[in-house]
Amino acid sequence: MMKLPHLTFLRSFEAAARLLSFTSAAVELNCTQSAVSNHVRSLEEFIGRPLFVRHARSLSLTDVGEAYLPSVRHALQEIDVATQSVIQRSHTRKVVVSCPVSLAENWLPDVIRGFNTVHPDIDLTVHGTVWTDVEPNVSDISITINHLDDVSTDAKRLWVEKLSVVCAPGFLVNNAPLTNPAQLQEASLIHILGRPAYWEHVARHFGLVDLNQKDGLRTNVSNLAMEMAAKSLGCVALPRSLAQSYVERGLLVEPFKFDLNSPWAYFVRLKEKPVSPPVRLFQDWLLKAAIEMNA
Repeated sequence: MMKLPHLTFLRSFEAAARLLSFTSAAVELNCTQSAVSNHVRSLEEFIGRPLFVRHARSLSLTDVGEAYLPSVRHALQEIDVATQSVIQRSHTRKVVVSCPVSLAENWLPDVIRGFNTVHPDIDLTVHGTVWTDVEPNVSDISITINHLDDVSTDAKRLWVEKLSVVCAPGFLVNNAPLTNPAQLQEASLIHILGRPAYWEHVARHFGLVDLNQKDGLRTNVSNLAMEMAAKSLGCVALPRSLAQSYVERGLLVEPFKFDLNSPWAYFVRLKEKPVSPPVRLFQDWLLKAAIEMNA
C-alpha cells in the first residue's frame, strides 16, 4: 500500500484552506498556530509541492492546493461519518423480537428475565404477533408458528412441540371429573380458529370417532382459549409449551397424559445480517432456552 500523509497534516491543511488562516485553523483544531503551520509544511514536503501562498497577513491556495482540497475534504468527511457510525453501533445495545402473542406471554418472559439478569445493558423490544409476522426488517429475531409442511429453509425449529389437553381443576363431564380421553366425546370443547388439526390429531390418537368438533366456543387467541378453559367453559387442545405456565400456576390441569407431536411448531429466523453482538447474545440465549424445553 502506498504510504500516506499523516491524518493530522490533512486536517490542518483542510481547516487552513477553508479558513485561509493558520491562526483560525489552530483555534478550530484546538492547537497552536505554529503546530498548524508545521503540519501544512510537512504535508507540502510530503507531496513535494506548495499548497499555500503565504502573504504578510493572509493565505491563498496555490493551483495545487485548490485541486487537492476537494479530495481531502471528501476523504475527511468519509472518515468522520464512518467513525460516528461505528461509535453509534457500539453504543446501541438493542434487540427487537417478534413473537406470537401466546408464546410471548407464556414462555418468553422467563427467557427475557434470565437474559436481563446477565445482560442488563441490552434493551429488548417484543412485538406480539397474531397469525402473521410483523413487516420485514422490523425485528432482528422473528419467532413464528408454522405447520411442519410449510416452513422456509431459513427457519430453525425451536423444539419438538407436543399437544396437550387442558381444563380447569375440577372440570366435570356429565357430573364426573374428566380423567379419561373417552369422556372428550361428551365434553364441551374449546376450539382455536385456524388450528382444527389440534383436536383432529387428539381424536385420531385416542380413536375418538364421535368427537364433536362443530359445537363449542371458538377463538383465534390461544391465551383466550385457556382463560375460557380456566373458567370451566370447556377443555382445549393446544401446544404444551403454551399450557405449561397455566398448569404451573394451577389455573389448568392436564387430566390425562399422552405423547403426541403437534403438526404446528415454533420456528426462529434472524432478520439482521451481519448479526450484531447483542442480537447474537440473545439468539444464543433463546436457543439455549429452547433446548431446555426439549429436555
